[in-house]
Amino acid sequence: MKTDPVEPEQNLLADRRRSELIRKSLHFLIGLAPLLAALNRFFTLILLAAGTTAYAAMEGLRQKGIRIPLISKLTVAASRRRDAGRFVLGPVTLGIGAFLPLLIFPPPIAAIAVYALAFGDGTASLAGKFFGRIRPPFLFGKSLEGSAVCFLGVLASAYLVTVREGNGNWPLALITAAAATTMELLPIRDWDNIIIPMTAGLVVTFLWV
Repeated sequence: MKTDPVEPEQNLLADRRRSELIRKSLHFLIGLAPLLAALNRFFTLILLAAGTTAYAAMEGLRQKGIRIPLISKLTVAASRRRDAGRFVLGPVTLGIGAFLPLLIFPPPIAAIAVYALAFGDGTASLAGKFFGRIRPPFLFGKSLEGSAVCFLGVLASAYLVTVREGNGNWPLALITAAAATTMELLPIRDWDNIIIPMTAGLVVTFLWV
């Protein structure tokens, strides 16, 4: 009996999408960091630092064959093919990507930076994985659909923060979205979790007057 070659391919695609959903749910959760920081900035920084350090320690143990219940299973489920047999770095850079803006920038700018990571980079990958069809060479293998969603996610979140601060600023939101989307396009793998929010934060720092 011959095996339909389409079925394994569909199963593989479904597994990749499931993995992407798990991975990007962490991005969306990191979007809560500015809200927690508004309540208690010091506690939020400690929480991010402790969580990132704890994950790194447990992932180090997994590399040595010592599996941590639930955490190791979740890490494997959320990992990409390129992470097979390697330290899964994404959660570490994600934690740092939220920690640094909250540490360096004032609250409104830090919020825009973290939201760029959570709702820009997070939605870009999901849109690309589920709906991405147009992949021109200059996007480094990423999809036009994903980049568009990234731009809109950063644009909306940045503008809403400026509205909350009393001066809705479309030009600032547009420039920030363009900068963050450009960084999301670069083939820098998990390091975009740090580069995107820091770029957004620096852009807003220099332009928001």
